[in-house]
Amino acid sequence: MPTARAISTAVLLSTATLLASSLTACAPTDQERDRQRGTGGTITDAQALTKLRDQSLNWKSCPAPSPAQGGGEAPAALPDGTRWQCATLRTPLDWKNPSGESMDLALIRARSSGAPDDRIGSLLFNFGGPGGSGVATLPGLAPDYEKLRTRYDLVSFDPRGVGDSSGVRCLDAGLPDEDEIDQTPDDGGDETNALVRFNRETAAACEKNSGDVLPYVGTTQAAQDMDLLRHVLGDDKLHYFGISYGTELGGVYAHLFPDHVGRAVLDGVVDPTHDAMEEALAQAGGFQLAFEHFAAWCAQQGCTLGDDAEDIVDLTVALEEALDDTPLPTTDGGELDGNALIDAISGALYRQDYWPALRVGLEAAAADDADVLADLAEALGQHGGKGGDTDDDTTDDPTDEQSNEDDAFRAITCDDSSNRYTVADVQSRLPDFLEASPLFGPGLAWSALTCDGWPVPGTAPHPEVGAPGAPPVLLVGNTGDPATPYEGAARMAERLGEKVGVELTYEGEGHGAYDSGNPCVQNAVNAYLLDGTLPAPGTVCEAEPLPEGK
Repeated sequence: MPTARAISTAVLLSTATLLASSLTACAPTDQERDRQRGTGGTITDAQALTKLRDQSLNWKSCPAPSPAQGGGEAPAALPDGTRWQCATLRTPLDWKNPSGESMDLALIRARSSGAPDDRIGSLLFNFGGPGGSGVATLPGLAPDYEKLRTRYDLVSFDPRGVGDSSGVRCLDAGLPDEDEIDQTPDDGGDETNALVRFNRETAAACEKNSGDVLPYVGTTQAAQDMDLLRHVLGDDKLHYFGISYGTELGGVYAHLFPDHVGRAVLDGVVDPTHDAMEEALAQAGGFQLAFEHFAAWCAQQGCTLGDDAEDIVDLTVALEEALDDTPLPTTDGGELDGNALIDAISGALYRQDYWPALRVGLEAAAADDADVLADLAEALGQHGGKGGDTDDDTTDDPTDEQSNEDDAFRAITCDDSSNRYTVADVQSRLPDFLEASPLFGPGLAWSALTCDGWPVPGTAPHPEVGAPGAPPVLLVGNTGDPATPYEGAARMAERLGEKVGVELTYEGEGHGAYDSGNPCVQNAVNAYLLDGTLPAPGTVCEAEPLPEGK
């Protein structure tokens, strides 16, 4: 179901610049089979698990991220000279058949900067998506977690199906670019049929190019991988920091392995009670609320879009409708249509720091200048960029190797969710989505068709996260979060079980809270991860307002 990524593969893509070459799932070599077999038979599941847990990780200097991870340069050493190390973890392709085929997961770590006696263990990160490469993402965000490195090795990974961990590929030369498809069809005919056809053809291409791994990329198997990684890293407990979709992965891990949970923080918490349609509807309300907050700020700053928040929202809705009919050209030969406008706005709502740029872009677009918003969308990894390489030498061949983040998002979402919605389902709920948000509602409603025609049956309507008896898990909820609305933290706490979920409230804007830089949030999270001290019940952290004129 759409979760941390927020606006699904339809219109509103996540701005996380999670940079997502892929290894195919591989059967054991002949030599491995010889070692696995005794004199009289095939290795048992128990023997296979023992071998997997006894494996040693061969840590080496990290290369540059592969195209599947998003490309770029090799990670630079940290300020104290610590170099990033990369390795691969061998794990079963199918955890229900651990003696069968296997796959390799890509890992990255930075060793602890503190004294050996102060080291707690490894702190495993998942930054969301699903579909983002943790190997490519962690080095860029490491400065935010430098204090945590005083007692932990910082570790992340490409979950199965992502990046260099048997990354899913749905590319097919016969498929149109997603940007060419109207993601909010309103004619009930050709546009709707084109969207349905695109989703089904994409599903067929995924099966054609990655059918061997598609049944095995769901969150439950990823959580089992994390427990194997915990064991191989030598930790008795899994210490974990999950953000956005990573909170769902953390909740599923706690459900499967409550006795193995260490100090865990979930930030930007997914609501585990929602099915895919309910999650999309909640996100429509979340993005609408966040945009209204932006509009109120913009009016206070004296922007030219309107006298108050209501005027600014109304103008933006009208602008989106006008751009749907007649896109604005950009000076580089492109155009700004309604989909791109939504992409730029939703991207900017992920961080309050982006609000001033959004104000400038909307004011320019209202005056028929599309360049600012088009540049903003590309810079945030939205329309066109999508977190991958947006250099001018990118070709138009959809089979060229590039980040697999979008494909992995679709595959993991559809493997997790048993919901398979039809056009009639969407049309029956459209009034609810329009009431929640005339701006974001239609795109989110139609995103429910993402899994139409998917070749693998999904697991369940929503994730199972109940973990009675587990140690406390710190849940950070942001009252202005557009992608994972604040109510999700309370529902995660309830589902985790009594005395397991501990809530911390951040009265702020943007997606998540720790990376906002708010000292209150960071101090509370650091105190738990470093010292085991939980915030007092009912603790609320307040955001500092943007400076005047920004």
